[in-house]
Parts: sequence; structure tokens; C-alpha cells
Amino acid sequence: MILNGPAGWGEFCPFTEYDDAESAAWLRSALEAATTGWPAPVREWIPVNSIIPAVGPQEAFGLAREAGCGTAKVKVADHPGSAAEDQARVEAVRDALGPSGHVRVDANGVWDPDTAVARLRELDRAAGGLQYAEQPCQTLEELAAVRRRVNVPIAADESIRRAEDPMALALAGAADVAVIKCAPLGGVRRSLDVAQACGLPCVVSSALETSVGLAAGVALAAALPSLEYACGLGTLSLLSADVARPATGLTPIGGMLPVQPVAPEPELIESLRPADCERERWWQHRLDRVWGLCSAQRGRQG
Repeated sequence: MILNGPAGWGEFCPFTEYDDAESAAWLRSALEAATTGWPAPVREWIPVNSIIPAVGPQEAFGLAREAGCGTAKVKVADHPGSAAEDQARVEAVRDALGPSGHVRVDANGVWDPDTAVARLRELDRAAGGLQYAEQPCQTLEELAAVRRRVNVPIAADESIRRAEDPMALALAGAADVAVIKCAPLGGVRRSLDVAQACGLPCVVSSALETSVGLAAGVALAAALPSLEYACGLGTLSLLSADVARPATGLTPIGGMLPVQPVAPEPELIESLRPADCERERWWQHRLDRVWGLCSAQRGRQG
């Protein structure tokens, strides 16, 4: 859902399997965008990485080359016997980017520590040096154990989004990089607080939003005091359609995204409205419930 307010547009897009409590942060992010706006940017353009899904090496080479980005995030570990496929995919992406490009891998937390150590050593050789590995295992303890045994920097994603205390990530020695996602954390300002608490270099990534939602991630990346890594915000191509036109949406240009607000086109909104009335009602009821939950939380705090 996209929401309009005095400050602009916000997007409410928690995944369908998330309960109302977890979805509340996503609504706070949307309401911040629509009613409050964002902090002033300190940069005008945001570098982004390309995303290479679990495809064969020839397709991976083509995707990395066509994206025009200097950094590629390669999906690995999509099934238990993927080691040889992962290695070939990473080698192909390195060939596409050349020696000056950056290759990072994302395992989505599926490995145990021993498997992660073995796979990361193999993939580091295949890449001629990985920039980092994102969430190779699930828990902070597992990430810390892997980090002690490999030379590959470790990035934490899910461990930050669902952590009660983001500072625990740095204190546990579990990661070198923090992957920050604006909507699941509750908005740009909350994400900036989390980034500061982590005390680590940050990569801003998307949560599969349209250009309206991506604008919040771009605003976060633009407001960070320092930005050492390309961000995972070039994800619009993963969607079948957008609510903004290409000229005003957030499609990367030469591996970069402009820092700008996004307003959707009314005719595109209408064309994307669900044909199933029940589906529309499902989302409206969800919004009503989560709105009530957020209101109750504000009441307890104030």
C-alpha cells in the first residue's frame, strides 16, 4: 500500500507472512515518509550493487555486465548441493566485473558455521577476494565463530533487523558490516539510530519496494555520515511494475541512484489496483489493525 500525506508518499509493504507486531515498524516508516519527511542529505547520488540470482554462470556474467555497477551481490546456497554452482557463478561475475569490481555473496543464513567456513574459503578464491559475505549463518554466535575463522569480512542483515539491541552485533564481534533496511527498522531516523548504535560501516538495502518505498532507503543512505560501500537499493528490476514512470522512478543510472523524492502516477496506481476485491480488503484490514497497534504504542509511550 502507498500512503499520501503532507510530506509526500510512503509505502507500507510488510511481507504477507509477517504478523501485525512486526508490521508496525513498516507502517512507522511509511508514516514518517508521508507526514514528517526525512533528514537533510549529505550526498546527491548513491552507489548501488547489482543483484545476481541463483542462475547459471553464462547468465550471471550477462547480468553483471549489463547492470553497469561496479559491485555485484551474488546469491549463493539456494539448495544443499549448490557449492559447485555457486563457485562457477562467482567466477563468472568476477570475469564480468574485472579486477577492479567488488563481489559480495549472500547466503541468507542457511549455513552452519563449519559449512560457512568451507564455502567462504572456496568462494573467496573464486572471486579473487570477496568484499564481504552477507549473513552466512543465523545467529550472532555463529557469525562471530565464522568471522574468527575466515579472512572474508562478514555482513549482518537479519541479525540487525530482528535484534532487540543493535549494539550487541558489534559487542559480540559478529560482523564487520551492518546491512540496514529502512522499513523493517521503522523509518529513516530510527535506522540512523541503529546505524550509530551498531558502530559499524553500513550498507543500506531495500525490502523489495516500489520507487516510493525505495526513496526512503535512498534518503537513509543519503543521510548517513559516511557511506563506504555500494548499497542494495537497485532492486526495482525485481518487480514486474512500478507506481512511478521510468523518468521519475528509482532505476540506477551507471550504477548510481539519485537522491530525490518520488511521487507515483495516478494512472499507474489505478492500473495496479488488485482485481480481487477481497485482496484489497485484506490489505485495508491489515492497515487498520497495525494502525491501531501503533496508536496504542504511542499512547503507552506518551
